[in-house]
Amino acid sequence: MAFVLAGVSDTVSAKEDAKWLQWVTQQFETIAGENEEINLQEFKTALNVKEPFFAERFFALFDSDGSGTITLQELKEALNLLIHGNPMDKLKFLFQVYDIDGSGSIDADELRTVLQSCLRESAISLPEEKLDQLTLALFQSADKDCSGTITFDELRDELQRFPGVMENLTISAAHWLKPPTAQPRPYRPRPLTSAYWRNHRSQLLCLTAYVGLHVLLFALAASAHRALGVSVMVAKGCGQCLNFDCSLIAVLMLRRCLTWLRATWLAQVLPLDQNIQFHQLMGYVVVGLSLVHTVAHIVNFALRAQSESSPFQFWELLLTTRPGIGWVHGLASPTGVALLLLLLLMFVCSSPCIRRSGHFEVFYWTHLSYLPMWLLLILHGPNFWKWLLIPGTLFFLEKAIGLVVSRMTALCIVEVNLLPSKVTHLLIKRPPLFNYRPGDYLYLNIPTIARYEWHPFTISSAPEQRDTIWLHIRSQGQWTNRLYESFKASDPVGCGSKRLSRSLKMRRSQRRPQVSEMSLENHQFCNIKCYIDGPYGTPTRRIFASEHAVLIGAGIGITPFASILQSIMYRHQKRKHICPNCQHSWREGIQDDDMKLHKVDFIWINRNQKSFEWFVSLLTKLEMDQAEEPQEGRFLELHMYMTSALGKNDMKAIGLQMALDLLAKKEKKDSITGLQTRTQPGRPDWNKVFQKVAAEKKGKVQVFFCGSPALAKVLKGHCEQFSFKFFQENF
Repeated sequence: MAFVLAGVSDTVSAKEDAKWLQWVTQQFETIAGENEEINLQEFKTALNVKEPFFAERFFALFDSDGSGTITLQELKEALNLLIHGNPMDKLKFLFQVYDIDGSGSIDADELRTVLQSCLRESAISLPEEKLDQLTLALFQSADKDCSGTITFDELRDELQRFPGVMENLTISAAHWLKPPTAQPRPYRPRPLTSAYWRNHRSQLLCLTAYVGLHVLLFALAASAHRALGVSVMVAKGCGQCLNFDCSLIAVLMLRRCLTWLRATWLAQVLPLDQNIQFHQLMGYVVVGLSLVHTVAHIVNFALRAQSESSPFQFWELLLTTRPGIGWVHGLASPTGVALLLLLLLMFVCSSPCIRRSGHFEVFYWTHLSYLPMWLLLILHGPNFWKWLLIPGTLFFLEKAIGLVVSRMTALCIVEVNLLPSKVTHLLIKRPPLFNYRPGDYLYLNIPTIARYEWHPFTISSAPEQRDTIWLHIRSQGQWTNRLYESFKASDPVGCGSKRLSRSLKMRRSQRRPQVSEMSLENHQFCNIKCYIDGPYGTPTRRIFASEHAVLIGAGIGITPFASILQSIMYRHQKRKHICPNCQHSWREGIQDDDMKLHKVDFIWINRNQKSFEWFVSLLTKLEMDQAEEPQEGRFLELHMYMTSALGKNDMKAIGLQMALDLLAKKEKKDSITGLQTRTQPGRPDWNKVFQKVAAEKKGKVQVFFCGSPALAKVLKGHCEQFSFKFFQENF
């Protein structure tokens, strides 16, 4: 039985109440067993809270006779009071939770104990001094008569100062047991909405053209062989479609060509940001057409083998060169079997369960089978080489250029910083001609970790930083874990005794200080050889051409936006002027040709408190930079969310959130991150977020997201509802 606080209306129909109480009764009987009573341990398990304090307090209040157990009747009486009681009854319940010794008032030590439990329940870690400050902030605000205790009336008055808290208390206390089943929402397929068609116009047009071309190719090839029977017509039609697909599928992964196309007008017409999705779609089509193509030939061979005029048996037609089928020494059948086996191997090893379960190497090496597949296709089909001529030339040119550029000069990892949540921050010496744009990514190879493996990572530094390239790498697979563990060792490879001298020399050569998050115990200076391939463009290149950009990063998904935010900071500093006489500072109001931003909303969602440390100094610098601007000139707004923290609609966090608000107003900074921006508990209410963005009317809104695919689906739905353009990192 899960006890949770839910925002439901006090006005509940008698029928719903009866149904709900029946569910509670069933759950109670399941836990209570034959004795029809629940003890404290069973109650703690049922309540499903991290901190036993709240379970013990709720148990004590529900156990009206003080017997040490809760009967079904006691549970019903307490819940009926919370459901049908007036707001004062619900406030009294909260007051009794805080009044630990039952004296009728709350002293400072009791409030501190409650807030400490609230912090643990929300997975927030603060120093003892900060806990004392929170306690004093809330206590002094509530203790109006300075008597040294908080009475019920004083707590009520304090809650009324926070309308949202008061409202959520009267709502959430009514139903804090929620049945597991919920009313299903009516489902409306997204492709049927006008907003979906409007936001996916280019993808749908390309998909329509792709399907139409396949129908045309199939029809032309099938009609040319209609005299040979249906099975041959199907095989030839599928074969012609496969000629097109197998020659084009690799072109969709030409990163240099795609990066170049992003800088042209074609980026507005072609769905370049969906190249990986189209590559995957084409892979499914190739597998499907290959199976149909194979089955059609098997049927044809079976019919030929049954014919009295055929000198060959079925297995000879299918597996040998004796029948002379094909344009190169009768190799069509054996190469066809080999192609199908290779294709199925690639298909299985490309599944998400392989790629995302720490076996990326399996996916990578089996995907290199495209080289022998192309060779077999040239031997298998007489016309495939014609289809491959142009795409294949582009492909091999890009690969050759990439190999030369990436291996031309070995670079050095000069600094490493191990951040919370197993994030490795690398600083790589920047090569002279490495020009990139904010949000771009590169492929990294570190021979000491894995000689032949290349992995893509977003560049988290701004292009204006001329000396080093920053990478923030989250440990999520075998390679990234090996990277983290290698630097976690006391003396990693390449970190010698002269590292401090090298670091000081490098720092003196830097033109300006950089924003970095350094901790002495996890900071190392190194000289480790590495290679990079890139840079490559992403959808975030469109940000500076946007009018109102909403940047949403989930966890380590902040990395492309860190580069963008730093670039914005550098550009603003470049436009800043200071009068030599009076030291008055001002900024040019003229925007860059490639920067049309009127407003930027940056939203960062983290599961835990430690993750904010990755870029907290960067965000602090941005806030300081914005504070120098007049109110009307501030176009950057930060929004921080911590999903593990309980919100104000939860009785186990109301006091804590009130204290955090009070202390933030007093100190002008957030207690969780140290930023001026208050960290909000829980997940964003996306409907409210986008309503606020739409109401600001700062120009055409474009939403850029980097994070989990599950959240991407949610955001896509909301963007379609508000007609916002949505872009997602896909590399």
